Amino acid sequence: MTAASAPAAPDPYAPQPTFLQRHGEATAAAVVFVLTAGLAILAFPPFQLPELAYAMLVPGLFWAYTKPRFKLYVWTLFAAQAVAWTVLLGWLHHVTWFGLFLLGPFVGVWVGVWYLAAWWALPRIVGRPTPLRLLVVLGLAGLWVLVEWSRTWLLGGFPWLPLAASQWERSSILQVAAFTGAYGVSFVLAVMNLGFAAYAHRLFREGVTGLNKRSQEFFLALFLILTCACIHLTESFNRRNFSQRLARIAVVQPYIAQDVKWDPARGSEILGILQQTTLAAAMGKPDLILWPEATTPLAVRGDEQAKLFVETLAKRAGVPLLLGSIAIEKTGSADEQWFNGAFLVTPEGGVAPDYYAKRQLVPFGEFVPFRPLLGWIGKFVPIGGDFEAGETSSPLLVPLGDRNAIVGPLICYEDIYPSLARSSTRAGAAFLAVLTNNGWFGEGGAASQHAAHSVLRAVENRRPVLRCGNGGWSGWIDEFGVVRRVVTNDAGSIYFRGTRTIEVQQDIRWIDRESAYVAYGDWFVLLSAGFVLFGWTLLKTAPPLPSPDDPVA
Repeated sequence: MTAASAPAAPDPYAPQPTFLQRHGEATAAAVVFVLTAGLAILAFPPFQLPELAYAMLVPGLFWAYTKPRFKLYVWTLFAAQAVAWTVLLGWLHHVTWFGLFLLGPFVGVWVGVWYLAAWWALPRIVGRPTPLRLLVVLGLAGLWVLVEWSRTWLLGGFPWLPLAASQWERSSILQVAAFTGAYGVSFVLAVMNLGFAAYAHRLFREGVTGLNKRSQEFFLALFLILTCACIHLTESFNRRNFSQRLARIAVVQPYIAQDVKWDPARGSEILGILQQTTLAAAMGKPDLILWPEATTPLAVRGDEQAKLFVETLAKRAGVPLLLGSIAIEKTGSADEQWFNGAFLVTPEGGVAPDYYAKRQLVPFGEFVPFRPLLGWIGKFVPIGGDFEAGETSSPLLVPLGDRNAIVGPLICYEDIYPSLARSSTRAGAAFLAVLTNNGWFGEGGAASQHAAHSVLRAVENRRPVLRCGNGGWSGWIDEFGVVRRVVTNDAGSIYFRGTRTIEVQQDIRWIDRESAYVAYGDWFVLLSAGFVLFGWTLLKTAPPLPSPDDPVA
């Protein structure tokens, strides 16, 4: 090597690259990870920061515009979602740590798959015509809907906390769900996130000035939000003039710990608690008394002692009971079947012969899926034999004072499935009754997270929802998703043993009337699939953008 070709010595006085210049990509990944996980956790119950849902996807989307390395992007977003969902499902550790660290990351990674499409699509729309950019935004929002829809059936289904659930205390944006289902709310929120990310990219990365800073993607998001607001104003205008009395309903919370509930030695104690709280509820002269899921220590159908107890109690109270208990069919035979049921008990007729059997069982809680292959998991979760699933909505005709009403029972987490509540409404339910045993999950965020789904079902079906929990969350949600009453003790806590009576109203405009969602079902999922296909096709077949080095004609 000659002296002329020798490399130049480094200039000691030259400016040195900063930390961000040397580690910019890793720093960006760390910031995106923290913001994505943190915003996702804080946007959902039990944290009361629903407005964060409008921006919880923005960090990952804003980063995607720069086309970061694929593996780094994937690992960052997958890890952020896995952490967020493990924290959000943290209450599951009361049941099984194994399930928490299996389910949390799985749901997080499945939701995180959506970011792969954003990584591919967003850099490709920079500089494209406005119609193409808007269609790609609609396609990405539609893909979010498809991911949420797939969670209703994938591996048995676990659609816990869709994006729409973050808005359970913001009824103004929820009213579109009466037309589209909760999927429409999630769609609007996804478009809002995409609009914010596009606007931020236009302001900080494209170097545009003046009126060119405007983002049509952001204007599209604003248009959808204003549409939701208009629907809310139309539905809520003069609402009080359309309200009439439905029933006076007492909610009983026995608040029996899960480790006590199935202890045979504590059976008499549990029956004593039920008797005391029920007779106290009857003093308020209700039309109906609600008990939570699986209340009695013995099966109301299949055990004569339990049947006699509830029938005698209904006579003493002088009020019908709608309660959760176990049903055993074909008792003592080789084909014996167990169902998690809802029963009507009247003072005159006793336990009604027809009952509702829970249709959507909890995997690893009420049955082990693929038991021949996965039966070993039963060692890690508190489950004995499998329950059987009911097959029909089986609404119950319940006497409410001087008239009868059809009630659509939903047991435990069945209210997180839109199709189950919809089928109950189509079968004629005047209101939905959610009976749940949240004793499994302690006093963490599970109660408010679960209640958020009941709010969505109320709006979708335009039916009041009554909830009765073992220890909370119990209360009344009206047809518009407004929480009208939460059952609490004198200290304001939902976790207590006792009873409260609720004067439930109904909107006469929705009596015996179906919402668009009830009538037409998940049509918006099909529309979302159309947006995905159309947006992907247009972007895939779009001509390449001209290079800055191309000669000008």
